[in-house]
Amino acid sequence: MNFLFLMTDQHRVDTLGCYGNPHVATPNLDRLAATGTRFDRFYTPTAICTPSRASLLTGQAPFRHRLLANHERNVGYLEDLREDVFTFPQALAERDYQLGLIGKWHGGTERNAASYGFEGPDLPGWHNPVDHPDYLSYLAERDLPPYRISDPVRGTMPNGNPGNLLAARLHQPVEATFEHYLATRAIEHLERYAGTGRPFYLATHFFGPHLPYLLPDAYYDLYDPALVELPASIAETFEGKPPVQRNYSAHWTFDTMPIEVTRKLIAVYWGYVTLIDEQIGRILDRLDELGLADATSVFFTADHGEFTGAHRLHDKGPAMYEDIYRIPGIIRVPGQPPQVRREFATLMDCTATILDLAGADASRAVDGSSLLPLVRGEQPPWREELLAEFHGHHFPYPQRMIRDDRYKLVVNPESVNELYDLAADPHELTNAHDDPALRPVRARLTRRLYDLLRDRGDNFYHWMTSMSDIGSSDYDVTLSAFEPAGADPAAPHA
Repeated sequence: MNFLFLMTDQHRVDTLGCYGNPHVATPNLDRLAATGTRFDRFYTPTAICTPSRASLLTGQAPFRHRLLANHERNVGYLEDLREDVFTFPQALAERDYQLGLIGKWHGGTERNAASYGFEGPDLPGWHNPVDHPDYLSYLAERDLPPYRISDPVRGTMPNGNPGNLLAARLHQPVEATFEHYLATRAIEHLERYAGTGRPFYLATHFFGPHLPYLLPDAYYDLYDPALVELPASIAETFEGKPPVQRNYSAHWTFDTMPIEVTRKLIAVYWGYVTLIDEQIGRILDRLDELGLADATSVFFTADHGEFTGAHRLHDKGPAMYEDIYRIPGIIRVPGQPPQVRREFATLMDCTATILDLAGADASRAVDGSSLLPLVRGEQPPWREELLAEFHGHHFPYPQRMIRDDRYKLVVNPESVNELYDLAADPHELTNAHDDPALRPVRARLTRRLYDLLRDRGDNFYHWMTSMSDIGSSDYDVTLSAFEPAGADPAAPHA
């Protein structure tokens, strides 16, 4: 079994036709979904690039692999995986797989994709590296113009400085874009692998549609902003929410720009999605032309989502909303039926699935489960809740989240906790944590999160032991071992 793994960065699930968007043209991903399994509730374990990508690489939750932050904003965490951590390319290499990775790595500072056995140009960092020698060579060989932008879109920071670049016009034809370059390099690898007679794993990791949205006019103006229905959560007041969310809104300068700019930014983001879909189509078409489709499992997902104005925010950050935690997840395995699944799935399940399909031990992805039974249309026992975590970006900020079919609980140790009824409040505008009517829900989810964190070995549970409604404690919470065996911790002092 060959593998083609397609990944985008900071990609909202609601920008795809197959996930219900009536305006954005994504025919190639829609075709993939129509011939495979589309997971409706697919999630990242953490909404930030490096930790989520490390979870895909290892099949481990971030607290376990401990690569917890992007190095550009590192707040003192590890910057590379430890040498002893299992990664799935090891298992594939042991089975004589050719390994290729074209595009975004963003997995460390000392160890690059080649450190894990992947072929391909070394493209580090969080944004398109338009000064990379291989990209410049690509342009020169084809007599294509270099990168140049104009008309930058940015707001104003709280201190009066210009805000982060959000979008700009790119003065290059589509053939010169970094997205077209990545697809071309991926196709070249496909063509080389096709003639070897050996199985392959080829990943293509696009840097977009992560901001800033830098697009040629044809895509920058592809969608009329009048088509854009603004997110309902643009009505966010932050009342009853952790104050950090209001701070992040100011950091991303949302209130310093007219609402018409927000509409245009969303329309430009849609154009970016269409550009990437077209490049994915080129790769999928070449897979078919080479006669590889019947022997290749195709995955499509993203590392996390994007706000694009939702909750008066841009980018991502310390707010565990569906906008940035729910992501696209599509898997097409040859011979398996097209379908839509509602089970909770994660990036770490992709790791386990790849191992399973390759005939390796899927249990080595310790925090994932193979999705192959679901892809086959079976109804196996499956998780009823989803866990996610966050550790900080710009500054340390630990969070843990649990959500079930209807409710979501977020624990914020430095601030107020959050509870959302996703049926009554799908846009997560009302923090119902202190609603007396939902006290039983809050107690149930709190205890369940506590138990799951303890089972995992995630030491975040120690904070919850004293600060959350977990019922009676069944261990020495001081970890002092001073108490005599059998002593009742609730008994009064002598």
